[in-house]
Amino acid sequence: MTTIDLNSDLGEGFGAWTMGDDRAMLDVVSSANVACGFHAGDPAIMLDTCRLAAERGVAVGAHVAYRDLVGFGRRAVEVTPDALYADVVHQLGALLATARVAGTAVTYVKPHGALYNTACADPVQAEVVVRATADVDPSLAVLALPDSELLRAATAHGLRAVSEVFADRAYEPDGSLVPRSRPGAVLHDPTAVADRVLRMVTDGTVTAVDGSVVPVRADSVCVHGDSPDAVAMARAIRALLDRHGVATTPFAPTP
Repeated sequence: MTTIDLNSDLGEGFGAWTMGDDRAMLDVVSSANVACGFHAGDPAIMLDTCRLAAERGVAVGAHVAYRDLVGFGRRAVEVTPDALYADVVHQLGALLATARVAGTAVTYVKPHGALYNTACADPVQAEVVVRATADVDPSLAVLALPDSELLRAATAHGLRAVSEVFADRAYEPDGSLVPRSRPGAVLHDPTAVADRVLRMVTDGTVTAVDGSVVPVRADSVCVHGDSPDAVAMARAIRALLDRHGVATTPFAPTP
């Protein structure tokens, strides 16, 4: 049977402020990218999210980010390699302990927002993120865009490199994501999104914004949890995949 992982960015509230419907998303997805406190999340939210994931058998990943609560981690941040290394180690350490107390374990790392985009393209930051990950726990996988510097660095360090596609983001002809600042960068129609995910999973292609067909490799599919349509999209995707015999399962199940 064909299988695919569905991942989502969760635990992205802070204090009394909440974002998205994490409980509903955790009933649909198979992997949770849990915010580690730098772009969103706080100790209580991290613990609650890990407990909810453990109850549902959802894998937990560390959604590490630049230190940017105000900008939700989506702004470029000037940071030295040493400082970035320490920040990633700190975030991983916090989530590893939180997950253990919640009765689960962290199995992978996926950078968030601006750090994701930069590390996918910049070999220096990719190397720092992966080296920090390997130094904390070399059994952790790294989740990122296919053919990215992040996955190349993961392979070089002997870590499992996992390719993901984005259900609700438009693609450039070179396989990168259309920046959120441009109109049409984020997709909202659950039916259309589910159809393109099925194509990415079964055919390995997606249509770019210029109409060209772009090859993709889908080990995991990301459905962002901060969209108003997130839960509806995730449910539509899973239902369509189920109808076509594609089972949803974590790419890195909790040991």
